[in-house]
Amino acid sequence: MKAIADEGPGYAIEDFGYPNADKILAERGITLKRGDGHIMLADCGSATDLMEIWSRANEKICFRVSGNTGYLTMEIPAVFAVKGNSYSAQVDMKTGTEQKTFDVNKNAWTPVGESADEQGRDFMLMEIRTSK
Repeated sequence: MKAIADEGPGYAIEDFGYPNADKILAERGITLKRGDGHIMLADCGSATDLMEIWSRANEKICFRVSGNTGYLTMEIPAVFAVKGNSYSAQVDMKTGTEQKTFDVNKNAWTPVGESADEQGRDFMLMEIRTSK
């Protein structure tokens, strides 16, 4: 007979999936996929220095940024502007099969997606990357 203690502890595998993503999708209509925990969804009035994402489909969506670097993959449709915070940031967006990366201005508005596209096409926000 083998004692359970001899088997050692189990392993936790971190898949970097966004916590409560299904609930956020159901309540807010945005898909948060994977990240390193340094870019987190936040209530827009809850703190200063939040990054703001403006979408025709979802109005304003805010994120709290921490750490030296961060990333978060997502799907937020019809994004047209991003208000940066004190971090350097880039956003990856796509329309159809075309992908574009925009540098986000620190503590200021940056036109992205349709507002920066000559054809005014609808763009989906796919990823945010930040660094101090």
